Amino acid sequence: MTLSTRALAIAFASALLMSSASAQTTAPTSTPAATMAPAAKKTEKPRTAASLECSKEADAKGLHGKKLRKPFMTQCKKDAKAKEAGAAAK
Repeated sequence: MTLSTRALAIAFASALLMSSASAQTTAPTSTPAATMAPAAKKTEKPRTAASLECSKEADAKGLHGKKLRKPFMTQCKKDAKAKEAGAAAK
């Protein structure tokens, strides 16, 4: 083998080894998507003015816990939406 052929063979082998090494370090495949942080999966929606107002009303009425607060919030937001739609129609 001549010197230039050896150099070419070494360069080619190095390129193959470097590409396989970099491919292994770019993204781990053993980490399942389920272990990702919750913030990475779902972004928080901004709260509407009606939602904030209903939350203040629920606090004033002392409604705490899912069983009490959730039905109140659902109905309050529906009422606020209906009131907004009625005001926009006039």
